[in-house]
Amino acid sequence: MTNRNGRTRRERANADNLKAQRKQPCARCGQRIDYTLPATDPQAFIAGHIKAWIDHPEHRDDPSNLQPEHAKCGKSAGADSGQSNVGLTSRQW
Repeated sequence: MTNRNGRTRRERANADNLKAQRKQPCARCGQRIDYTLPATDPQAFIAGHIKAWIDHPEHRDDPSNLQPEHAKCGKSAGADSGQSNVGLTSRQW
């Protein structure tokens, strides 16, 4: 079952477990994370995915695929480019 943010209970529990450790810096920028900030703050903690679950749905609920990140770092990273490697195209799309 998903909540209104599209996250399952298992995903929320995995994120809560990672947050409870409160010892790791941001995996993207290496800076300290203030775990007391509200979720709306860009410097707040989020549980980021090492492999984006949009590209690797099999890793969505895998706790080993999570890493601590600042909200702004995780949002700026985004998913993979989304471009497929189909070879050369006949024209610029």
